[in-house]
Amino acid sequence: MPWYTNLLLPARREPSNLPSIAHPPSRLGTRAAARTSRQTSSRRRRRPPTPLLTTMRPPRRAAPLPLALGLSLLALLAARGADASVHEYAGGGGFAPRANSFFFHGGSEGLYASDPSSNSSASFIRFDTVVFRRTQESASRHEEMQQKTGLVEAIIVEIQDRDKIGGSYLHSDAICCTPELDKEKSCRVGEVIIRPNPDNPEWPKRIQTFFEGKNEETTMLPRLVSINKTGMYYLYFMFCDPQLKGLKITGRTVWRNPQGYLPGKMAPMMTFYGFMSLAYLALGLLWFIQFVRCWKDILQLHYHITAVIALGMCEMAFWYFEYANFNSTGTRPMGITLWAVTFTAVKKTVSRLLLLVVSMGYGVVLPTLGGITSRVAALGFIYFVASEALELVENLGNINDFSGKTRLFLVLPVAILDATFIIWIFSSLSRTLEKLQLRRSMAKLELYRKFTNSLAVSVLISIAWIGYELYFNATDPLSELWQRAWIIPAFWNVLSYALLAIICILWSPSRNPTGFAYSEDAGEGADEEGLSLVGSAMKGTGDMVNMHIFPEDKRA
Repeated sequence: MPWYTNLLLPARREPSNLPSIAHPPSRLGTRAAARTSRQTSSRRRRRPPTPLLTTMRPPRRAAPLPLALGLSLLALLAARGADASVHEYAGGGGFAPRANSFFFHGGSEGLYASDPSSNSSASFIRFDTVVFRRTQESASRHEEMQQKTGLVEAIIVEIQDRDKIGGSYLHSDAICCTPELDKEKSCRVGEVIIRPNPDNPEWPKRIQTFFEGKNEETTMLPRLVSINKTGMYYLYFMFCDPQLKGLKITGRTVWRNPQGYLPGKMAPMMTFYGFMSLAYLALGLLWFIQFVRCWKDILQLHYHITAVIALGMCEMAFWYFEYANFNSTGTRPMGITLWAVTFTAVKKTVSRLLLLVVSMGYGVVLPTLGGITSRVAALGFIYFVASEALELVENLGNINDFSGKTRLFLVLPVAILDATFIIWIFSSLSRTLEKLQLRRSMAKLELYRKFTNSLAVSVLISIAWIGYELYFNATDPLSELWQRAWIIPAFWNVLSYALLAIICILWSPSRNPTGFAYSEDAGEGADEEGLSLVGSAMKGTGDMVNMHIFPEDKRA
């Protein structure tokens, strides 16, 4: 088994949002990347990575829905200001054994090469006050005047050079040099085996720090490592001496790209959010102009659509400014991020409610939702709480501090609620089309057929894209394709925007709204429909959840 099977497979952090407005119902739980692939975008773990392929197991049962009400409190307790490009090693992280070595995962990010024409566009990894502390028992085995009584190495490797770490080229499974290999002059006893890259002899990079005498602590000298080649870089602190077992690490490293502190996977998302903000602004202006022109004939539904457009505008703007601030400072202030996360959760909730009430025929077949209003509101409230909890943990907290079961505990309520929305939406659409056919309301029927077709196409596209996501994650476990990872979360934002634009076109304010306004021929009561739809929604929830596979971490 290659040395990097465990070392280079830290728990992935995958994006986990659904598209916001009319997010295709089949999209049950990833958010992006960006925020992917936010995966490396968030604050780095404080303990050694856990092998992804060997420790993650599916849960035996789903978390019950009522528990969603308690998830926000859990998320707020777990959340903290995240420093994605500033990798903190607080709390005395420990080292994990691997072969004949011990390692601590110090971080991994996609880094672009430095721009040689500009000093301000340097790409680097900087070590700031990294302190190693060994046990008193380990220190007492040495004499006070003795030198170099313990060695810890910082190893920086670009993913393409992963086969140059360890003794595989010497036909050995060892990671640290052994006396037998030392006799062959292939390496030095007590050091990690590294075969230099013939094209760049200084890489993989090795930085050594020694303990002196009986000292229990040693501090790594400040060091700045310039990045002159674009790639995915992994940092590991390693030692080979079993007497150092129990070693702890504190301190931090700072990672920077030429254009700022945003990790390579997240950098394109800042530009994307800027464009999406402009796109929502353009849609909002067009909608506002039509809204003002026909303000005497405005329906209640138009106000709901206006609210979704405004929420989308604010969401994209907040994420853009959050990323811009992160890019310039290297840290993610809780205030801006909390607002961005909250707008995302509110928009997702309102978008789903808009889809649901439109599918029920609100304002077209039904003048009000009647007795099912409370059920719709309750579903929306529970969804907001569960979605806010998940977003908080993924964007303000360090998701790698949570076990796989804990993360599934946060994801499952959102997925189950999404499945409930899915079934309810399509059941409502079916009943609405049936009513319109019986009443021979041809204009309204044509409107709802176009809406149904648009939603069906979005579902098919969503299923295809989910398949691509699964393929992408399965074929790129080491994030070698990190430069393309931002496309995955960006797609869901584009699709949700497209569906919102379609709804705006179909239900555009008009001076003659009788084509889709409610008329007095509405017959059936809303209560009867509500009871039937809720029942069918809950019945189909389990089947819908089983259609989706949740990716593991991943908000790179």
